[in-house]
Amino acid sequence: MGTAYGVEMTKLAASQTVPRSVREAASAGGKLRVFMDTVAAGTGDIDDDDIIMLAEVPSNAKVLSIKVYNDDLDGGSGLAWDVGVYNGNTPFTDTDGSATTYAAEAVVDRDCYGTAATDGRAAVTAGTEYKFETLNINTIANYVWEDAGLTSEPYGIQLWIALTMETVAGSAAAGDITMVVEYIVN
Repeated sequence: MGTAYGVEMTKLAASQTVPRSVREAASAGGKLRVFMDTVAAGTGDIDDDDIIMLAEVPSNAKVLSIKVYNDDLDGGSGLAWDVGVYNGNTPFTDTDGSATTYAAEAVVDRDCYGTAATDGRAAVTAGTEYKFETLNINTIANYVWEDAGLTSEPYGIQLWIALTMETVAGSAAAGDITMVVEYIVN
């Protein structure tokens, strides 16, 4: 009979001698936070490539859940959106070899959490979970900057989670969209 350990538990088991291995606080003993917001989306807000910013999280947060609730915004004929990460209000430069600079509100990865989701075509009152729609479940301990494909943490930066309209609605209708993001910080 064998015993397997998760990443953080491996650090614990290996640290039976002093000093103990340091675990990431956000993975073990971090603080749960929630950001939730609602937009009353008009038909002009759900055109192709329109962006709806709905949550702000620190770059060093670990996202546990991204749920979206919405009214019927299309009547079932075309609307699709991506769920991804944009820079907040503070420009920064990734410290990798590319030295990519991100302006305020610039896209970092427009579909790292969800790609061409069609939930806007009907009312969703139970919420749709997006955390693992595109990411593998083994990314649960990733920081949001890792989820977004950055190679280094932009320290002290707030990142925004947003919906980006991938496909225009065939029969657009105004309605509410709510996002609830649960995340862990140190």
